[in-house]
Amino acid sequence: MPRRGSHRVCSVPGCPEFTTAGRCEEHRREAEQRRGSARQRGYGREHEQRFRPAVLARDPVCVLCRQRPSVHADHHPHSRRELAEQGLDPNDPKHGRGLCGPCHSSETAKAQPGGWNQ
Repeated sequence: MPRRGSHRVCSVPGCPEFTTAGRCEEHRREAEQRRGSARQRGYGREHEQRFRPAVLARDPVCVLCRQRPSVHADHHPHSRRELAEQGLDPNDPKHGRGLCGPCHSSETAKAQPGGWNQ
């Protein structure tokens, strides 16, 4: 990937813009608009009041690295969308696990569309 100092070319094919991150500002903004807000993706009040607190209480330490405190309630092994498509309650804490920030970022990158590890 072509670089200029600490900058690199945007990761979107054909975009000549330089950036310090994977995508240039315009392509980052477009991707966020396609993704939608947390509320639009289904993370509403029930998620905040039922799913997240119960998962973090059950898993106070990250279930992957077992070294850092859990700060994210992650849907696993199925995504929130997959659970809803199967007619299951995505806010049931049994469908979640507690993860620390670094482990959550790594797992999200593997599973999300366009993730760096696909």
